[in-house]
Amino acid sequence: MIIQIYAFTDIEQAQQAARMGVHQIGFVAGDYGVVPGEMSFEDARELVISLPSIAHSVALTMATDINEILHMVHHVQPNIVHISTDVYDVDVEALTILRNRLSPSVQLMKAIPVQNEGSVALAEEFAPICDYLLLDTKVTGMPGVGATGETHDWQLSKRIVESVDIPVILAGGLDPDNVVDAIRAVGPAGVDSNTATNISGSSVEKDMRRVKQFVNSVRHFINKTVKSDG
Repeated sequence: MIIQIYAFTDIEQAQQAARMGVHQIGFVAGDYGVVPGEMSFEDARELVISLPSIAHSVALTMATDINEILHMVHHVQPNIVHISTDVYDVDVEALTILRNRLSPSVQLMKAIPVQNEGSVALAEEFAPICDYLLLDTKVTGMPGVGATGETHDWQLSKRIVESVDIPVILAGGLDPDNVVDAIRAVGPAGVDSNTATNISGSSVEKDMRRVKQFVNSVRHFINKTVKSDG
């Protein structure tokens, strides 16, 4: 089970999270003026090179221009590029061009808003181009997909997991208390937390106690499941 946490801005906290067992360390790479925790390319690169080899770096971008995304990748050199714009701001054609121009070593993650029946078709449309899908909550008035702190219809998420052939990471309001219920309901390849692992009242500072609780909840459930299957 992949554990992914957003959105780190502090190198020491990112390193600590990796040592706790967070597999994918997320951060916002770029100055878009629209989402909390945005980092310059230089600072994002410093975070990437600071991570131990056990963790993968995930650079979230709100850019809609392919050349701008490639420019970010060139400077930051993340393991995974997370496209978190409104879905058709980077459509299938653009994502295909991006995939062909990226190094094969760089993986693509596309954020899919889970809203209604159309979300399943949307996921099926983008899955063939991506290495991961991230299922998140879309709130009117907020830019892009995610970072809302709100859950969505997990039954729709489950249908998406069952309908695509790539790993699906479930996001959207997940915290140490509900993440196990989410895993049971959806059966994703991974889980993601952002808002619920921040310090209360802060949109950028991580609560490392909450991060540890999140990791422990997932690990305990997985270990218990493995033992019961054995």
